[in-house]
Amino acid sequence: MMTEENSNINFLDLTINKGRKNIRISIYRKTTNTDTTIHYLSNHPFEQKIAAYRYYIQRMLTLPISQIDINKEWTIICAMAKSNGFPQSIIHNLRKKLTLKKQTPKSITTKSNHKWVPFTFFGPAVRRITNLFKGSNVKTAFRTTNTIQEQLSKNPHNQQNPSGIYSLKCNTCNKK
Repeated sequence: MMTEENSNINFLDLTINKGRKNIRISIYRKTTNTDTTIHYLSNHPFEQKIAAYRYYIQRMLTLPISQIDINKEWTIICAMAKSNGFPQSIIHNLRKKLTLKKQTPKSITTKSNHKWVPFTFFGPAVRRITNLFKGSNVKTAFRTTNTIQEQLSKNPHNQQNPSGIYSLKCNTCNKK
């Protein structure tokens, strides 16, 4: 349980400062935070790679924090993106897009009749295929079959003894 120190308390991802006349909120990161996200050059869908930055920027724009704290957070987000291989232009464009979205009044939306189709993501070829569905009522979602659960369930020996130490064999190099 967190305790209050110098009129500050850290709760979830916030630092709450109790002043004499008001409460001030700022963004808190644990000392164990590594600022590691999915690397820009990884073979993940772009939406997954950018998701963390979308969250960080959205949080920065929507929390009632001071301009000094906004500037500090933006510096941290840019440094984090750079250390994870992201071009700064992508992060700056995302901020512009989210800022415009925040300023645009929300309209009443009607329920859509979209159908969702899952694709296993294998790289740019799958992206080109799923782009064919843009503008249609078919929405695409990406999934992976390379999960630990999938790997463990393929090995019948592990099903006999579900506890203990597992050995996974790499299909590429045959190392365990």
